[in-house]
Amino acid sequence: MRPKIKEEDMSKRFEQGMKTRRAVLGDAHVDRAEAAKSSFDEPFQSLITEGAWGTLWSDDTITRRERSMLTLALLAATGNFEEIPMHIRACANTGAAPADVLQAFMHVAVYAGVPKANHAIKLAKQTYSEMGVTL
Repeated sequence: MRPKIKEEDMSKRFEQGMKTRRAVLGDAHVDRAEAAKSSFDEPFQSLITEGAWGTLWSDDTITRRERSMLTLALLAATGNFEEIPMHIRACANTGAAPADVLQAFMHVAVYAGVPKANHAIKLAKQTYSEMGVTL
């Protein structure tokens, strides 16, 4: 039987998750997401804040730069393209350079398919252009 997670531990994980989420995605993005949150999706928002941001992204086993590259590769490989622009913008805060991102997508091409990598690269180019980053 799994031990029950204490509410205090969940609260700490949520706090840490929000801190990490803001550091990676930026205050403006998190503020917009929080403003759009409703009672319907609040449990989901808590889940990702505690789990993804408070546990995974807050772990220092690998760097945030490496996490950005992994996240972008996984998003592209699984065809979850909608979040790629958000994570490209986050690279400005994590230290993943455009060359790092390209390498992640080249791995996607070999291991998950050229069309997925091609679409991810297209999204990255558009997002970098919007950010004023010269490639």
